[in-house]
Amino acid sequence: MERVYINKISEYVDKEVTIKGWLYNIRSSGKLMFPEFRDGSGIIQGVVSKKEVSEKVWDDFSKLTQESSVIVKGKVTKHPKKENVYELQVTDLETVQIAQEYPITPKEHGVDFLMDRRHLWLRSARQTAILRVRNEIVQSIRDYFYKEGFVLFDTPIFTPNAVEGTSTLFATDYFDLGKAYLSQSGQLYAEAGAMALGKVYTFGPTFRAENSMTRRHITEFWMMEPEMAYYDIDDDMDLIEDFLEYVVQRVIKNCKAELETLERDITKLEKVKKPFPRITYDEAIEILRKKDIPLIRKTANGEEHIRPFPWGEDFGAPHEEAIVEDYDKPVMVHRWPAEAKAFYMKRDPENPKICLGVDVLAPEGFGEIIGGSQREDNIDLLLERIKEHNLPEEVFDWYLDLRRYGSVPHSGFGMGLERMVSWICNLEHIREAIPFARRPNRIRP
Repeated sequence: MERVYINKISEYVDKEVTIKGWLYNIRSSGKLMFPEFRDGSGIIQGVVSKKEVSEKVWDDFSKLTQESSVIVKGKVTKHPKKENVYELQVTDLETVQIAQEYPITPKEHGVDFLMDRRHLWLRSARQTAILRVRNEIVQSIRDYFYKEGFVLFDTPIFTPNAVEGTSTLFATDYFDLGKAYLSQSGQLYAEAGAMALGKVYTFGPTFRAENSMTRRHITEFWMMEPEMAYYDIDDDMDLIEDFLEYVVQRVIKNCKAELETLERDITKLEKVKKPFPRITYDEAIEILRKKDIPLIRKTANGEEHIRPFPWGEDFGAPHEEAIVEDYDKPVMVHRWPAEAKAFYMKRDPENPKICLGVDVLAPEGFGEIIGGSQREDNIDLLLERIKEHNLPEEVFDWYLDLRRYGSVPHSGFGMGLERMVSWICNLEHIREAIPFARRPNRIRP
């Protein structure tokens, strides 16, 4: 019998097949058993009739425990009541291993319990659905940039300097060369790539040593960062729109079953089509002031609520949610106060207090998913920014070379993969968006 994967089972109706996998669940009703099998690609219900199988097969099924590994044979049939659902009329069973008592059962478990057993929790239908959506997002990112003529540009994980200051970096001793840092972004190196190849993107693990326990933060995550020569801030925003529409609509098309498992309301995702609302930082401030959303600062005596929201401050989660709540698409907030953003962002020639940056805020309260900008291409102005931010000029010498030898206007952006997964899957917490989450209080398993 031909071995098949469950996600292709519809192609084998009325045919005898072999499935190699694990017992997901089992229930019995007199002379019938209804085992559910999973093989990593999907789940299918089997039907075991006592009168249709040997006594040994029947007895072997009665001994199976949850997550026992099995090889089953049978005939594929359509479910008698459910459309596009299939069953396996089981004829034979080979037990590969009887699993010990499985710690994760259908009952409710606490988050810590499940995270301690993340290596097993990954087997559940919900978690596999999330990881399949993640896989589709990754593949759609690669396909989009390939078709648009971008070159994948791999950047170092060990770096001698920070992109946005050293306060959130993991440091390590690097032989006799002093300190090295785990990369918080591949952007600076990607700019070198853009000067060589025109349009590049990086895609790899990044690290932020923020001692933050919010539902949006993890310390190790995957970042995708394109950089483009001869792009200004408006070109950058055009690319972001086109890219986001492509990824979201492709996931809707290719992950219908997974989104259904996750009970995701795809009507909200279907609206993610360009053009997106574009508002300036000043306009966003007016929204916050009209809605009377204060800036909250922690003080020695508790919290200070500052009204009206002061110009120049960055936004937190409540502010991002208030800005997007009247929109059903991602909102692009651009032209930010320069002091609130990184040193490499280009100042607006018409107003040096403003930088040509953009944050993309996802609807439904998921906050910032993309941050980008036009980069400063003037070496003298970039040197001023480095000094203003008290950064060591010597470690940026190679970066300044990009402005010495053929400097051009250029732009780029960064997208955190796990935030994208969280938004598309409608996850309450980012820890489910990556196979093994790393947080300030967790490094195992």
